[in-house]
Amino acid sequence: MDFLAGPLVQHLKSGYVPLVLAAPLLVVLLYCTIPHFTTRAGLRKYKGPAAAGFTRWWIASQVRKGHRSEVVHEQHKRFGKFVRIAPNEVSINDPAALPIVYAHGSGSIKADFYDAFVASKVRGLFNTRDRAEHTRKRKIVSHTFAPKSVREFEPYINSTVRGLLRKWDDLCDKAAKAQTSSKYGERLKGYAVVETLDWYNALAFDIIGDLAFGAPFDMVERDGADTVAITREDGTVFYAGGVQILNERGEYSATLGCLPPWIRPYMKYVDPWYARGLKSVNNLTGIARTRVNERLEKGAGDRKDILSHLQNGKDANGNAMGVPELTMEALTQLIAGSDTTSNSSCAIMYYIVSNPHAYKKLREELDATFAPRGMSGVFEYEDVKSLPYLTACINEALRLHSTSGMGLPRIMQQDTEVCGEVFPAGTVLSVPSYSIHRIKSVWGDDADEYRPERWLVSEEKARELEKALNIFSYGPRSCVGRNVAMMELFCFISTLNYRYDFVLAEPDKGMPTVEGFLRKPTGVLMGLKKREPTYF
Repeated sequence: MDFLAGPLVQHLKSGYVPLVLAAPLLVVLLYCTIPHFTTRAGLRKYKGPAAAGFTRWWIASQVRKGHRSEVVHEQHKRFGKFVRIAPNEVSINDPAALPIVYAHGSGSIKADFYDAFVASKVRGLFNTRDRAEHTRKRKIVSHTFAPKSVREFEPYINSTVRGLLRKWDDLCDKAAKAQTSSKYGERLKGYAVVETLDWYNALAFDIIGDLAFGAPFDMVERDGADTVAITREDGTVFYAGGVQILNERGEYSATLGCLPPWIRPYMKYVDPWYARGLKSVNNLTGIARTRVNERLEKGAGDRKDILSHLQNGKDANGNAMGVPELTMEALTQLIAGSDTTSNSSCAIMYYIVSNPHAYKKLREELDATFAPRGMSGVFEYEDVKSLPYLTACINEALRLHSTSGMGLPRIMQQDTEVCGEVFPAGTVLSVPSYSIHRIKSVWGDDADEYRPERWLVSEEKARELEKALNIFSYGPRSCVGRNVAMMELFCFISTLNYRYDFVLAEPDKGMPTVEGFLRKPTGVLMGLKKREPTYF
């Protein structure tokens, strides 16, 4: 308590704090300290940063700095399985907690963290906290991602990927003809050097644009240009960077969600950073509004995409979604289907290319499977989904990078026992994916290393590891679009590694990341050239 009371007492004694300010400061002090010693006294047994036991500002500040998952992980390494990261929240670093905290029978509900992701009066599947309403929405949306529907999406996905291949082929041809020395050294002579994250962002945005709104954003066609149309509530249209807006929205909402609900409306007046984030939230809604309006005006035709399925979906009472709800669900798919896929693609390719052994073995598997057939273009999911080393490479990269690395908070509606500890009703619990993906007792002493072979020891071992791999969350609130995401990754990663030679342009730089709601690479420069001999 000294870290809170000390400065206040000193200022009061020195006369630097006017009486008119002393009273509010005292109220804040009491607001933070009284629950710590009364209603939440039972949580004092769980260690963590001193400030976290008194105020939610500690965890909010870690999100604002962009490295929440890494910081919480360091706390777990210091204090063990249970870490108190907020006055009423305990982080649990154990995969055994997943089915208790997140599964159907737990009775848990999403915490008020999710309210910060609401862009209008209408909520989407992701930020709906009411269990009954979530069940209604999921019934409509889940049909959209049934196996039959997902298979219908593949031609749209492959069409966009082919556009990227054409662009990259052109870049490779120009680099091969020029044969000039690269500023990155002779080893990249003849390679086209590209910022891969920009292209993966463009690819993912275009794919989800095609699936969720009926047409791509044409970012790939414009060489990765990050510009989209945005419709304001008054109907006027302007243009801005869609990826930038998405990033700012994630950072803003994830930070705001960690603050007490009563203070959130005022943060835009206190700090311009929050005002900019709120603007990005509204702009992101404007992107969805633009595309949904265009689609409704033109009609779906014979398309079998996400939006057509959402339009045709019905809840248990036979009711379809209205336009506002349809727009919010399309927005949910835009966010979930672009941000996660682009970041994951970048991380997977980085880990593969930066590990010569894994890179060589993956290429050998792809060549042995497809070179005899003379395969060309984009691989179909049915042909690559069962390739063991490809699967191991993807799973291992998703584990190590942990795109969704933070622990998603759930309020326990009843006294709940988790991993031998009983938490009273009302406690917020979370299980951090970034941390459980690094538990040495589960993954081995080399848990911090990229080693796809850990997935290939035996089928029994692979099933054991899968239980601890929390890529898409767990239970009824898990990612409904996981099948589409994995289809994209399998087809994309296999096609790129079969078609091109890759080399890191800045091998000593590594893959820096920043975290808003998701953990994202900040960029990975790679050299690429078409493979020799030409298999395609």
